[in-house]
Amino acid sequence: MINLTNKVAVVTGGNSGIGYASAKELAAQGAKVIITGRNKETTEKAASELGVTGIVADQSNTKQIDNLVAEVKSKFGKVDVLFLNAGVASFSPVESATEAHYDTIMDSNVKGVYFTVQKFIPILNDGASIIFNTSVNAVLGMPNSGVYAASKAALISLNRVLAVELAARKIRVNAVSPGPVATPLYGKVGLTEEEVNGFGTVLSERILLKRFGQPEEIANVVRFLASDDASFITGSEITVDGGFTVNAIVY
Repeated sequence: MINLTNKVAVVTGGNSGIGYASAKELAAQGAKVIITGRNKETTEKAASELGVTGIVADQSNTKQIDNLVAEVKSKFGKVDVLFLNAGVASFSPVESATEAHYDTIMDSNVKGVYFTVQKFIPILNDGASIIFNTSVNAVLGMPNSGVYAASKAALISLNRVLAVELAARKIRVNAVSPGPVATPLYGKVGLTEEEVNGFGTVLSERILLKRFGQPEEIANVVRFLASDDASFITGSEITVDGGFTVNAIVY
C-alpha cells in the first residue's frame, strides 16, 4: 500500500482541478502538502478545505519562486515530492497570435516551470520525485494550440533531460500527460458554457472510454509516481487519456 507519511510534497497550482485533487490524494496518503496559487483567496480557501499549507506564488515571476522556495525551506526543510502542475492555457491560430499570447504561456508553462525546478533542486532530498504535468496536446497537432502545445512539448523534453542530470542523486523525474479532463480550465479559455459542452461532446466521441477523465484519476497517477512503488521509473511519460491518442478513427 502506498504510504507517504512524513513526506513533504509541493503541488504548484494546487488550488483547483488536477492540482487540488492531487494535493488531496497526497495528503490522504500521509504527506505534508504545500499548494501554491496565484490568487490569494482561492489558494487560502483550497488550503483550508484540504488541511494543507497554502502559499501564494505566481510561477511566471522568478522573484515569487524564490520567495516560495525560501518559505518552504524555512517551514519544512527538505522536499520529497515536487508536482509541477501550475500552468495556463489559451488558444489562437498562428496567423493572429500576439506576442502577449506567446509570452503569457511560455513565461508560465516553460520558463516558470524550469526555474521552479532549478530553485527547488537544492532543497530536494536525495531520492525525491519530480513530476511534470504535461498534456497530450504536445503530440496531437490540435488546431489553434500552437503555443500551448509547444510549451507542453518543452516539458516532455525537459523531463528526459532532468532524469539524466539528477540520476546521481536518485531523484526520479517523470511526466503525466492528461487527455481531456473535466476541470475548470475549459471555462477559462474564453469558451461559453454551450461551447464547452459542445466541445466536450465531440471529444468524448473520440475518447475510447467515451468520457472525459476526472481530476482524481490523474491524481492517482501522481500519487503512484510520488511513491516508492514507482522506484524504478524515471524519465518516463505516462499518458492518461482514456485511449484518446491511440484512437485514429471516430466510431
